Amino acid sequence: MSTPAGSPPIVVTLAEIARIAGVGRAAVSNWRRRYDNFPSPVGGTDTSPQFSLPQVEEWLRRENKLKTALNPLDRLWPEYESLGDREAAGLLVAQVGLWQSGVKTGRPTTESLLDQRQARLLERTLELAAQDEEHRTFRLLLERWLRTHVRQITTTPVQLADLMAQAAALHHSGPVRTVLDPACGVGTLLLAAGRQWGNDHAAGLRFLGQDSDAVLVELAKARLAAGGFTERDLSNVSLAAGDTLRADAHPGAQADVVLSNPPSNERDWGHAELATDPRWVHGQPPRTEPELAWVQHAAAALAPGGVAVLVLPPAVAARRAGRRIRAGLLRSGVLRAVIALPPGAAPPYGVGLHLWILRADGALGLGGADGAELTFVDTTHAARPVAVDRGGFDWSAVTAQIMGVLGGTSTLGSASVPVVELLDDQVDLTPARRVPRTRAATIVDLRRLWTGFDAHMRELRDAADALSALVPADSDETVPLISVGELERAGALEIRPGQGLPESLVRRGEGQKDEARVLTGAPLSGQAQLWLPASAVAAGEQDGSLTVTASQDVIVSVLARAFDVRVDTGAPSVLGPQLAALRASPAVLDPWFLSGCLRAPANVQRAGTHASTTSRIDVRRLHIPRLSLEDQRRYGEIYRKITAFERELTDMKSVGGELSRALGDLLAAGQLPRT
Repeated sequence: MSTPAGSPPIVVTLAEIARIAGVGRAAVSNWRRRYDNFPSPVGGTDTSPQFSLPQVEEWLRRENKLKTALNPLDRLWPEYESLGDREAAGLLVAQVGLWQSGVKTGRPTTESLLDQRQARLLERTLELAAQDEEHRTFRLLLERWLRTHVRQITTTPVQLADLMAQAAALHHSGPVRTVLDPACGVGTLLLAAGRQWGNDHAAGLRFLGQDSDAVLVELAKARLAAGGFTERDLSNVSLAAGDTLRADAHPGAQADVVLSNPPSNERDWGHAELATDPRWVHGQPPRTEPELAWVQHAAAALAPGGVAVLVLPPAVAARRAGRRIRAGLLRSGVLRAVIALPPGAAPPYGVGLHLWILRADGALGLGGADGAELTFVDTTHAARPVAVDRGGFDWSAVTAQIMGVLGGTSTLGSASVPVVELLDDQVDLTPARRVPRTRAATIVDLRRLWTGFDAHMRELRDAADALSALVPADSDETVPLISVGELERAGALEIRPGQGLPESLVRRGEGQKDEARVLTGAPLSGQAQLWLPASAVAAGEQDGSLTVTASQDVIVSVLARAFDVRVDTGAPSVLGPQLAALRASPAVLDPWFLSGCLRAPANVQRAGTHASTTSRIDVRRLHIPRLSLEDQRRYGEIYRKITAFERELTDMKSVGGELSRALGDLLAAGQLPRT
């Protein structure tokens, strides 16, 4: 597909080039350094350069790095990104979805578009969409838009949305006339409700939604249209843009079902101005508890007998500031169940989120006929992960456990606790504190732990056998030494000090596909999970503002009180200011030999001043023996075994501790076999 005459040139970022070529962004940065004929930037900035897509495509083909034909969307999407306007790009994607779904019979006019560039882009997109009868164009554009803005937008996974709708349907008596999502985002939960109660469309089932982000509201409309809602169905859909807590677009909604994944950790949610709001039946939410404002909003919006299912951070169940409101929800019979999900169920993927189920007017409870009990479900052991990527666990097992407990056909991983036992000083509603671990779960863990323990034992024995066979050289001959500074001056290695990090972009938690790990100090293994967007890393590496490692770099933590050294064998990492990377010339230095020698305690004492806890090691003053490359490699192999020995010792201690606790649980329950 060629660019129409008069259209702006199609440009791509380093991230887009990586996506087109099917490689990591670091690979593209390496291409720029290695190939003199790599296309020159045609725009952007030094930190975020842009390249001509036709030139890039030609270069990829010429260098045999473009393995498959370029998807037409790969030509269009860079233009959406190059608009530099999140709102404009999102609204264009929404118009594509509405037009492709037949909601608008003609092509959208350009009156509402910001400029002719957007109009031409929309026209070309609709030409592509006209050949697609399954909304693939809209869905791919939406996926890329969401991926681009993943740090600003939280989406609910489809499996979780369906589970929430099923849980609500299981405990709602009578017809469902109104479904509400007061923080609807791109409409995932409303779509799940449509799938759950689709047969009720003809009966005039209403779908109500609101979100503070007007672009997300437009995208939600397009998703409903693309998700099977007919124009008649859409006449019963009311989606509004605005702040739900401050300006509810559906006051007095009386919803039969509320499904919501509300925003969390908001600082400015209206605490002061909403102090006398009538929704706060169970107490005014503290400034630090915005999630409890959403819980009470959902409860206030329910019709008699209505059900609400909300996704909440686990801290909401236990934070001291919210105990009064939690107690009020319990006493009134509104809160009926708290369900702990496994980590990976929804963003943030490193946290095990909770589902809260509410019922209006003290209707029959989930835990007992008199509503005097609260049901807890802990699914964190329902299924082991089946893939390494986020959400890669067995959803069917999690759903089966939850629906079995709520439906009364199973008690696996659950407990029904009298409300009076929960009304203490803490009112802690964390499921893990209330649900005893099942014998089956403990046995499964024991098998897993013993398998791991045995594997570590074998590795440790192999390493110990190899190391115990070593005999120190019987010689008083002194081996000449050479300093790291001398090696640097000779060109045998390069020292790359770590640098300050863009704190606003550093994220804590589980890593995502388009992120690179950040290292900030010792210990170099077992650090907290810190991440930077790969686009920022590529830009920082290009302009020299970030230090990015390569495979076989020797990473050094230079603080004297926490000195550490290791060989980097994984994906590239970003180094903070207390670290340095030594990049050795493989023709002169073996990195494992270098790492082992640098880490020696006597070497560290020689190089550091140790005047204070903040003193630093002068890396250039560290020394290594002058040995041939062959001898270096032999010593390097020995250091690999030492590293393996240390690693297995650490892992065995961790697994052994878990084993002791699991056996202790069985012992305390009288469930260990008799001898």
